[in-house]
Amino acid sequence: MPNLKNKTLLITGGTGSFGHELLDTILDKEYKEVRIFSRDELKQEHMRIELNNPKVKFYIGDVRERDSVDAAMKGVDLVFHAAALKQVPSCEFFPIQAVMTNILGSHNVVESAIAHKVESVVCLGTDKAVYPVNAMGMTKALMEKVAQAACRGLGEKDTTVSCVRYGNVMCSRGSVIPLFIKQIKAGKPITVTDPNMTRFLLPLPEAIKLVLFAFKHAGQGDIFVRKAPACTVADLAQALKDLFKSDVPVKTIGIRHGEKIYETLVTTEELRRAQDMGDYFRVNMDSRDLNYNKYFTEGDKKEALLEDYTSHNTERLNVKQVKEMLLKLPEVRAELK
Repeated sequence: MPNLKNKTLLITGGTGSFGHELLDTILDKEYKEVRIFSRDELKQEHMRIELNNPKVKFYIGDVRERDSVDAAMKGVDLVFHAAALKQVPSCEFFPIQAVMTNILGSHNVVESAIAHKVESVVCLGTDKAVYPVNAMGMTKALMEKVAQAACRGLGEKDTTVSCVRYGNVMCSRGSVIPLFIKQIKAGKPITVTDPNMTRFLLPLPEAIKLVLFAFKHAGQGDIFVRKAPACTVADLAQALKDLFKSDVPVKTIGIRHGEKIYETLVTTEELRRAQDMGDYFRVNMDSRDLNYNKYFTEGDKKEALLEDYTSHNTERLNVKQVKEMLLKLPEVRAELK
């Protein structure tokens, strides 16, 4: 946990699952203020009423508009940048919108933080940014590049800019577990894209720990990756059927726009320069410059000994293990009552 005493924290996209969980995690800490920055006034109002906490302030704005970001950034010590367009299908159909929010919006946040001499910025990434095949992943990959490009002109005493990257967060808004539970309770078939598809599984509190870990340990341009187990979509559906004692059928509907059979969290090239920190990988920024010899005439034999870190080769959970993991989630326990 970073030192939050007398600190002001800004969370972009703060009305989502991450904003709520991060606030729950730090509520007993001696922070000065938390600022929630988003464009959804209704969600802000609901959050304001729910929290009823004078130390939590709300700012209406959009990361696409630098002026609104600057207004929220004044006096801030730490920034957690979570604002993004995250749904794969919507980004496929409206890629320019994804560019404007995920790339240009992220650039606004990073540059504003640097201009206001913020201590540290952590940008929220995704496994879909690795070998991206969809617009969401492509724009989040470029978000990482934008963040690291800003670092190249910064020193140790300047704003620290880093990223975090992880796989599917269980029971987050728009994720598949709430959908499967809704279908089971309605007595409808569980719709899976491909039974053999694998996905990383990460409880939301573990994702929050990753962000706090980055605030505490980040150097310029670092990307922190949370190791996680995975399972097949078929085993996830079966685990939920078992927990809810349901016999609804499982219907295969085919892969949606821009989906992959498995996700990759760290590439072989990144692993070559990564530091294994136990539960995390720290991927240091590629320090090569525009000296093109380093790209084209010099190689590294170590890379051939590695393989990508993916949802296919990480720890694979069986149905029993998935059920045990699901039962630890308060959202699932609440649905079982």
